[in-house]
Amino acid sequence: MAVPARKEIAPGMRVRIVLKKDQRSGTLTEGIVSRLLTKSPTHPHGIKVRLEDGQVGRVKMIVDQD
Repeated sequence: MAVPARKEIAPGMRVRIVLKKDQRSGTLTEGIVSRLLTKSPTHPHGIKVRLEDGQVGRVKMIVDQD
């Protein structure tokens, strides 16, 4: 599954990210996007974001908000 592009992510969205410390295991952390940190439109490992709780990681998926 392809990682989301920058244009698909916005502050306030619920996403699942992989933290730097979890890159080997691939463990995902869920949270709300506070800020987008990657400037380029795409990144092969995911767009880097800061969550509202201060954690930083790369977006692997957007959580459906029904």
